[in-house]
Amino acid sequence: MKDGKFQAGVIGLRMGNSHCIGYRDNPHCEVAAVCDTTPALLEQRKKEYNARLATTNYMDIVNDPDIDIISVASPDYFHAEHCIAALKAGKHVMCEKPMTLTMEQSKGIIAEVEKGKAKFMIGQVCRYAPGFMLAKRLIDDGMIGELYFVESEYAHNYGHARGVGDWRVDARREPMVGGGCHAVDLLRWIAGDAIEVCGFANHKCLKDWPVNDCTIAIIKFPNNVIGKSMTSIGCVRPYTMRSVFYGTQGTIITDNTSPTIQICSNKLMQGKLDWATLPVNIANHNVSAEINEFVDCILNDKPVLTNVYEGAKTVATALAAAKSAALGGQPVKVEDMFK
Repeated sequence: MKDGKFQAGVIGLRMGNSHCIGYRDNPHCEVAAVCDTTPALLEQRKKEYNARLATTNYMDIVNDPDIDIISVASPDYFHAEHCIAALKAGKHVMCEKPMTLTMEQSKGIIAEVEKGKAKFMIGQVCRYAPGFMLAKRLIDDGMIGELYFVESEYAHNYGHARGVGDWRVDARREPMVGGGCHAVDLLRWIAGDAIEVCGFANHKCLKDWPVNDCTIAIIKFPNNVIGKSMTSIGCVRPYTMRSVFYGTQGTIITDNTSPTIQICSNKLMQGKLDWATLPVNIANHNVSAEINEFVDCILNDKPVLTNVYEGAKTVATALAAAKSAALGGQPVKVEDMFK
């Protein structure tokens, strides 16, 4: 710490801008270093956040002895490399989702976390969206009874969001992992660790892309809960993550872009089949809340809830869906390396 504040470094300044804002607004932190391969953006962020170090080489931040926390917000296929380097240097790491694109990379990050004392957080930001947080609280409080079916969708159109240098248009980036991990992680958070997946995919919207643009996963969860996750990166509609949770005593419909959620509950309505509408704030990429929690965990040596194992389990579930789709829908067990 310097002058009583954690010194934060951010790698990747497009996705990472929200991280810069989070550190700037947290009273225990300041943005000390920024890294990006685009010089103009790098200079812009340096001035915007008054960073003392601006570099195109992420190792300059990793090797800086004054840096305490590093956010990795680079393209997905660099996450393992950047996280492992930061962890080896003893830095606390906040990693944007998905944690990695392969299980081998996830295991590499896990190994470094387990060897060191630095804390690691995976940025599964849907767990901080107010609508989803309220839905989980209602479910945990028993307002819709016992869950039996859960579904969530990652509906996006990447046709106009190819990423700088077309980083999203890359055969290494399986959409079910790269974007669909949002919906998969949300279902895992609500229903528990996935056991088995059947996946089905097609490629009809972004035909010039090297990957399937729609994947459906049917997921078996504990307690015989059935799940469905849809990932579409070419759909013609505004971005949303509409999600529905069915229980024996009610149903919740929510997303991350609306100011309300809907609930039909026997407990609330005394058996009447009607919807109640509950207001929520719209904060569908609430990175500042993630940053605040991570800093609190570091300050008070608390366990991180969205830890490295949570990140790896979500990757494993999404990869199982992609593998099943490649096998024509055959059931695939989700890799369980955490027992």
